[in-house]
Order: sequence, then C-alpha cells, then structure tokens
Amino acid sequence: MEKKVRVRFAPSPTGGLHLGGVRTALFNYLFAKKHNGTFILRVEDTDQTRFVEGAEEYIVSCLAWCGIHPDESPQAGGPFAPYRQSERKSSYRQYAEQLIADGFAYYAFDTPEELDAKRKEIPNFLYGQASRMDMNNSLTLSSAEVDELLKNNTPHVVRIKMPEDEHVSFVDMIRGLVSFDTNLVDDKVLLKADGMPTYHLAVVADDRAMEISHIFRGEEWLPSAPIHVLLWKYLGWEDEMPQWAHLPLILKPDGNGKLSKRDGDRLGFPVYAQNWLDPKSGDLTKGFKELGFMPEAFVNLLGMLGWNDGTDQEIFTLPELIEKFSVERISKAGAKFDFEKAKWYNHEWIKNADASQLLEVVKQEFATQGTTLNDDAYTLKVIDLVKDRCNLLTDFILQSGFFFTAPVEYDLTAVKGKWTTEKTAFFNRYQSDLAEGLTAAEMEENFKALATANALKPGELMLPFRMMLVGGKFGPGIFDIALTLGIAETKKRIAAALAAFDA
Repeated sequence: MEKKVRVRFAPSPTGGLHLGGVRTALFNYLFAKKHNGTFILRVEDTDQTRFVEGAEEYIVSCLAWCGIHPDESPQAGGPFAPYRQSERKSSYRQYAEQLIADGFAYYAFDTPEELDAKRKEIPNFLYGQASRMDMNNSLTLSSAEVDELLKNNTPHVVRIKMPEDEHVSFVDMIRGLVSFDTNLVDDKVLLKADGMPTYHLAVVADDRAMEISHIFRGEEWLPSAPIHVLLWKYLGWEDEMPQWAHLPLILKPDGNGKLSKRDGDRLGFPVYAQNWLDPKSGDLTKGFKELGFMPEAFVNLLGMLGWNDGTDQEIFTLPELIEKFSVERISKAGAKFDFEKAKWYNHEWIKNADASQLLEVVKQEFATQGTTLNDDAYTLKVIDLVKDRCNLLTDFILQSGFFFTAPVEYDLTAVKGKWTTEKTAFFNRYQSDLAEGLTAAEMEENFKALATANALKPGELMLPFRMMLVGGKFGPGIFDIALTLGIAETKKRIAAALAAFDA
C-alpha cells in the first residue's frame, strides 16, 4: 500500500520568519495538498538559549496571512501531539542510550573550557575520528570511570560516532543521488548537557514518530543529511526513512550568496514575511505585509522562486499552485531574489483584484494616516479608478488621497509662468457650466469646446485642471476624477485653486 503523504514545516522560534522559511513551508504545503496529504507545523524549540518569546505566535501569524493552514500543529493539535519538541523532551534520551548501547554513539564529558583550549590549540578543530581518542569520553575512559561520572551527574553530552572510510548516499528528489564521505563529518552532539536533544536527534525521532513521508528543507541542511541518514539506519528505522528534497537557496539579487536580513537592510527591501519586533533588542524589522504586499502576491512570488510549471505563466493563485506543483520542476540552482519583480507580482495582483477585495485593507491604510473612510460605495469607486497605478497597497494613500481630502497646496511652478486672465475666465465659465448628470466624456467634450471657443489650447488647460483637483501631476484621467468627486466638489476645488493661482 502506498505511504500516505505527511510533510512538516519545522521552524525554530528564534526570531522573524525569513522569506526562505515561508517558501519551505509553502513547498511542503503544496506537495501535501497536491497528494491529498497532511501538512504539519512542528516547533523545534530544543535550543532554549536562542528561544525568543512570541516567535512561535509570529510564525503561526505569518503562515495564516499567507493562507497556509497546518492540519496538525501546537495550536490545532493532532494525533501525534505534542508538536513542540520541548514538550517531547522525555522521549529522546531512550534513543541516545540505544545508540550508545549499540556502539553508534558515546558519552562525552569534556568541559566547555577543555573544548575551548582544543580550539585554540588546533585551528578548525573538529571533534571526530581524528580527535575523539584524545578527549574525555566513554571511548577513552574505563567503564567504571564512566559509570562513576554518570552516577555523580557529571555534565555530559552524547555524540554520534561517525564511521571511518564510508560513504553515505541517498536519492534526493531534486538533486538525484548525493553522497558524503564520512571522514569529513564530525561527531555531532545528539543530546545536550541539559537533556535536550539537538536538531539531529530530535528531527529523526520526531519524523519517525509523526510518520513523516517526505522532507522538504533548505539546501543549507545538506551537510547534515549523512548524520540523519545514519541515525535512521542505526536506530533500525531505515525502511521507514522519508524521501528527501533539499530546496535551492534564495540568493542575493547579484547571485552571490544566500539572501540575508542584512542584505535586505542594505538594499532597502524586507526579507521577513511580517514586521518582527525583537523583544530582546527592541529592533523592528519590516515585513512584506506591512510594506504593502497582498498575501496572494507574496505566495505567488515565493512559489516562482526556484520552481515553474514549464510554461510562461507567472500569475498563480494558491489553488493553481497546488494543481500545477511538481517536484520535477524545482530547480537545483539557487534563485536570485529580485525586488522589482516582487513588486511587479504585487502590482498584477492589486490591478486584477476586485475593489471589494481591497476595501478593508485600503481603509486600514488610510486609518494609519488618521483618515477614516466611511462611505464604502464611494471608496470602491476610487479603488477601481486607481488600483492599476499601485505597486503596493500603501500606494493607495498617494494615488487616491485627494479623493478624500482636497489639496491645500499646489505645484504652482508648473502653472504660474503660463497663467493668464483668459485662463482664469475659462475656468470660471467651465465650472459654472458643470451640471449634474454629465458623464466623464461629456465633461471632456465641453471642456475642449469651450477652450476652442476662447482661442485656448485644451492641452495647456489640462495640467492646471489636474492641479486644481489633485494638487500635483499624478492620478487617473482628470475627467474620471471630476466625475468621481462629483460636480459640487469639483466646482469647489476649481474656485479654491483659482484664488491661489490668481494670488
């Protein structure tokens, strides 16, 4: 019988969620849903020294914003609870002890000071085949000494005993056959002095306990793969080992190295999904959500970082990504992050969104500026007029603010030198002729006819008219603006601007 698809996203609650982490969650989710499987959120909080209060809640919030909802998680529960590794602490030591009993691991009693001394003595010191017999561990001590140390609760860790002169190989779903020389891998710690497992032991034990079938994780975890493969084998679970897929890195825009938070700070764009306020330092790191990205656009652009469906299609909904997703189309090469392209995705999603879909978020944007939008019908008209001019949701403030607040300043430098009494007379006559019921086309037709009748060029009057209604050289079609503002408001703005132009 075919194994049921069960995948997991297993972040550590140590800070903000990098867009690479969200992409890992997304690819896990897409694969699970494509195969009618289960998507699990497991919180890997075994490193208590790096634990950050509020980070788990932040991760859950980021996934929810993206529309990625776990089937099993600390919040949702599930048949394999608990889903926080710190709450599974008692389950790991038995596996460490089993590995020791079978000769695949050992106790190491070296103190932090002794390890520091070794690192100073030997450049690039690795605790492994070349050094383990010179250290203070159960391989160099007698059984009686080890028993005494354990009896006295002497601080110790458990390390895997990497074999010599072997090659560990497995078939990666993206990269094909990969192989590692065990002589180049050190004896990683499996169980720490506080009794907590390290990632290496916990991830294998929990993946087996939770019946994980496929593992999608970042390429940076490839060097750890031989340890994990050996643990599956040493614990007698080789036949249950999941299939692996190591995702390509998300690279800096120039392609030189992995994209980091520092790169985002330097280049002026976010790398976190949402704003992250570090409770320890008080530093605020900006996120895509607060910058003005639609979650659909964010998910779309992440889906296209290192994957495509083999066609020229670039805009995908989440259901479409699920339908089209295949591991075979994931690239082995790293994917350069292009912020201009990211904004293009967002622009496409804003432009093609129904105004009603954008209503609440636009109202929230204006609320942050102290403006309350109460007339939904009017706001929907405005959104439809300006949405194709917005790259970010925050652009609605600039692109449509004048619909809700009349300009109080004008870019007079573009008008003053060319202003005449004839133009003043033209606008006085035009605003007096404006009447309810006119369409935008009729307003424009009357505007041009009146200009011609007064021996004025319509093109020379358009910019001043825009200044009167908008305050600057931007916005949609000027007669569409006038129609949306309404006749009374348009007349009022013409009169107020003429007083400034003629001053």
